[in-house]
Amino acid sequence: MTQTSALHDIAQQTVSGLGYDLVEIERSAGGLLRVTIDLPWVPGKEQFVNVEDCEKVTRQLQYALEVEGIDYKRLEVSSPGLDRPLRSQQDFERFAGEVVDITLKAPVGAAGAGQVAANRKKFRGELGPDGDGAWQVTWSDEPEPKPGQRVSRKKTPAPLQVLGFTLDELKEARLAPVVDFKGRKPRQTGES
Repeated sequence: MTQTSALHDIAQQTVSGLGYDLVEIERSAGGLLRVTIDLPWVPGKEQFVNVEDCEKVTRQLQYALEVEGIDYKRLEVSSPGLDRPLRSQQDFERFAGEVVDITLKAPVGAAGAGQVAANRKKFRGELGPDGDGAWQVTWSDEPEPKPGQRVSRKKTPAPLQVLGFTLDELKEARLAPVVDFKGRKPRQTGES
């Protein structure tokens, strides 16, 4: 067993034993070992990892890594953050309806792609199920209006585009880091 697979097994056992999900393990230059954890998904109940959760996992993981003789200089345990990676079918089910960034392994073919450029691999849109374990992203290529910019009601919006994919076709998928700093929602049409 290689040290990398041993590391993954130890981290997986330790993290799941404490009641968390292991999202990602990353080794960086200089001996940094970065472990990302999340709370298990319960449909209809959104939970977030806090500092105490990270502390608890750090203490237990340090002990487990020392016992197993895994070499590292610094351990960092954190929550997945705003741009959480999506890897499993359960991740996609959990975040259906959210805005995601996906990167395909191969560019979209020209046939049947509609208005999508034939060499395009990256997409941002709303995630939704496409049936039989497949997924889709839906987006519009129309730019968002700038704050304070008036939008004509007569202007026809750009058509929505849809791309279907399977998890095997993905190189990477992450939640899109969409932040509303002011806490204000844009005015809806018809409001004064």
